[in-house]
Amino acid sequence: MINYKKIFKSISLSSLLLLFIISGCDDSSTGTDTSDKEAPTVLSTSPLHNAIDIEHDKNVSVTFSEEIDISTINASSFKIKQGSSDISGVVSYSIATATFNPTNLFLENLVYTSTISKTVTDLAGNSLVDNISWSFTAVSNPDTQAPTILTTSPITNETDVARNKEVEITFSEAMDSTTITNVTFTVKHNSTDVAGVVSYSNERATFSPTGTLGAALVYTASISVGAKDVAGNALIASKQWSFTTSGQTEPLAIVNIGTAGNYVILAKSAITNNPTSNITGNLGISPAAESYITGFALTDATGYATSSQITGQVFAADMADPTPINLTTAISNMEAAYTDASGRPSPDFFEIYTGNISGKTLSPGLYKWTNSVTVLSDVTLSGETDDVWIFQIDGDLILNEAVKITLSGGTQPNNIFWQVAGEVLVRTSAHFEGIILSKTGITFQSGASLNGRALAQTAVILDSNTFVQPEL
Repeated sequence: MINYKKIFKSISLSSLLLLFIISGCDDSSTGTDTSDKEAPTVLSTSPLHNAIDIEHDKNVSVTFSEEIDISTINASSFKIKQGSSDISGVVSYSIATATFNPTNLFLENLVYTSTISKTVTDLAGNSLVDNISWSFTAVSNPDTQAPTILTTSPITNETDVARNKEVEITFSEAMDSTTITNVTFTVKHNSTDVAGVVSYSNERATFSPTGTLGAALVYTASISVGAKDVAGNALIASKQWSFTTSGQTEPLAIVNIGTAGNYVILAKSAITNNPTSNITGNLGISPAAESYITGFALTDATGYATSSQITGQVFAADMADPTPINLTTAISNMEAAYTDASGRPSPDFFEIYTGNISGKTLSPGLYKWTNSVTVLSDVTLSGETDDVWIFQIDGDLILNEAVKITLSGGTQPNNIFWQVAGEVLVRTSAHFEGIILSKTGITFQSGASLNGRALAQTAVILDSNTFVQPEL
């Protein structure tokens, strides 16, 4: 008879013995654990991080701490960028080292950044703990090329150069700014140095005269071979060129306003007043009639009218003779004066301060702007009794709130002419000096004042203002 109990007992004991042997082979006490749980690391990179002067044809490589799954090393996990732009290339792998072979040469002096993505894994599937990045700078090619001068401003033999003009040189490449100085870059009239400040930025050297250049004079600018590029290469030869300033050697002549000078306010279409103003001088309007003068409570007389707000008389085209013909002449004189002022050639100062003359002191001369002029803080006109200012303004003229034009050194308001093609706006409580010749219109806001004349080819608008007509 078969003893099944003995057989099952024997199988059971054998199985237990086999399980014991297998488990004993994986016991930690034996030191033979074959399970890989450790993430790979980067041992080295080529080039090193922050390396400089790297050759343009250099391959970029990274060596890992162990063998890597080759399928995880590719153009997606191993990248090189210059700025935000990807660099094209071919990625290869051999013996724990991945290599990036760029399609094109690295460009001189540029910084490149290499990145290994944490998607890279070892053979056991363990990935890098984080992305790995390092940067390097490509070598600069030796620069032995001498810099050249591309342009100058003013150009050689240029005439009618504004007296506030800065002298500029544009080079073919970046220059060593320490070599662009008052020693290497000079401006002279004859043998006399012009005082000024030399600056350099973006391949451009600038000589800014300390004061204004003289009228109708020849100046010579020079740049010497002491000027060098950033690699130390000097100009092959020094350069000199000359230019002639604008302006007249004779004093600037006044603008003849003729019989328009008999009026503190002269307009063609309207004179509108918001009471109460205080006007010293005569008012005139033509070809519009007296009804287009409002806000003065006029009292009519023969050929003129009066108002308690005016120390002077009011004249209109529909009044008794000889008022109409006198006004026609005055309007014609006003228009001729505008044409004279706007047509004066060779301005001394062109686009000075780009139209923002706030806080400036202006010397006598002819000024020209092709756009508007704004005055945000007090301006001073400084000169002698016979000195003349003519301001040619193609846009508007705006004097800001409470801003004042002041005169110094004997300057006379009758020698100051503001020729304005656009509108003239004198804001609240501001003070204006000189003769306004307006093509469009003149507006004085509340409390603003004038020492001079407001001569408009359209309308003059007042609001509780004080006007004084100076003696001619």
